[in-house]
Amino acid sequence: MENTEITKSGIVATCEMEHCGSHKTTIRSEKLRSTLIKRLNCVEGQVRGIKGMVEKDSYCDDILNQITAAKAALNAVSKIVLENHIHGCVVEKIRSGEDEVVDELLRTIGRML
Repeated sequence: MENTEITKSGIVATCEMEHCGSHKTTIRSEKLRSTLIKRLNCVEGQVRGIKGMVEKDSYCDDILNQITAAKAALNAVSKIVLENHIHGCVVEKIRSGEDEVVDELLRTIGRML
């Protein structure tokens, strides 16, 4: 199954579901994968910086501000993944009659909130 669309963020959402053993995988476009990895690398750097601040006994408010920034960056990654999941995987499953994907999506969004 494959579905490709231009998303609101301008990233091509390509969803091709593969079943690998007991878990599902999604093949992402190279542009999307690159965007996600760059953003996650930034988040990783932010978290390492926060750890360093704790190790240096930095001022609490400064640490909390950096934690807030890291959470916002991770939320931005979540938004991209969710947008592409809906435009790709969810749409494709609904088109193929797998309406239970809506319940899966609602559970996922519930956990995110």
